[in-house]
Amino acid sequence: MQNSKENIIDEWDLTIEPQTSLFELNLKDVWRYRDLLWMFVKRDFVSFYKQTILGPLWFFIQPLFTTIIYTFIFGGLANLSTDGLPQPLFYMAGITAWNYFADCITKTSTVFKDNANIFGKVYFPRLIMPLSIVASNLVRFGVQMILLFMMMGYYALQNASFTITPAILLFPVLVLLMALLGLGLGLIITALTTKYRDLAFLVTFGIQLLMYTTTVIYPLSSAPEKYKTLISLNPMTGIIESFRYAFLGQGQISINTLGYSTLFTVIVMILGVLIFNKTEKTFVDTV
Repeated sequence: MQNSKENIIDEWDLTIEPQTSLFELNLKDVWRYRDLLWMFVKRDFVSFYKQTILGPLWFFIQPLFTTIIYTFIFGGLANLSTDGLPQPLFYMAGITAWNYFADCITKTSTVFKDNANIFGKVYFPRLIMPLSIVASNLVRFGVQMILLFMMMGYYALQNASFTITPAILLFPVLVLLMALLGLGLGLIITALTTKYRDLAFLVTFGIQLLMYTTTVIYPLSSAPEKYKTLISLNPMTGIIESFRYAFLGQGQISINTLGYSTLFTVIVMILGVLIFNKTEKTFVDTV
């Protein structure tokens, strides 16, 4: 009888134990729970637009209206340079890239607060939740890319001066950088908000201000020389400039700028995962 009990115990293929090390990330568990990740992605997509009249059409409406407003204010009233590109096309490219990054960081920054009830009752790798946010935002990003392609097609018929460059091969890398940068910063913020609630109120406002330190509404080439270095220190600047150069042929892209953005992203991502890993052990007591 004793031997049979021991055999049953030995058959367990998953053992849930308290984490004892900051670097014990249990990434294998994340892969094992990939079906749960897909369920969260589906839940976020369906629940967000379930009770709306226009539904997924908001994916198109939001960036389109933002582009119209930017074209009127920054292109018309302020008369900011767009490097010779059609103004709507210039702004749409920047908005598409920035929105994905901003959505990742904004929604990830409230993971602990928004899911405290689930985290306190059910075990699953907590990293699944922020990863599902990044993945669900990728769907929205894909839809907005379709809108960008449609606008590019329209201006191509109008013989507008833009060209798709070989740098378009870097597109998957740029998307990965935007996702990881937004995820890493979001993980750091959500960990800090478990103790400092004020940060939750500053995120949306701060993201809006941060946008003006990138080249979403103006090209880097038109920025005053004394501010170019400061603007380039924003890791999203190199990503947006490369994104715009890849699809429209205008923008400043170099190994140095992309290298800096990549290094910054990797460091932020590692710090974010480590801080998130440490906070998830005790956050239920503080949220």
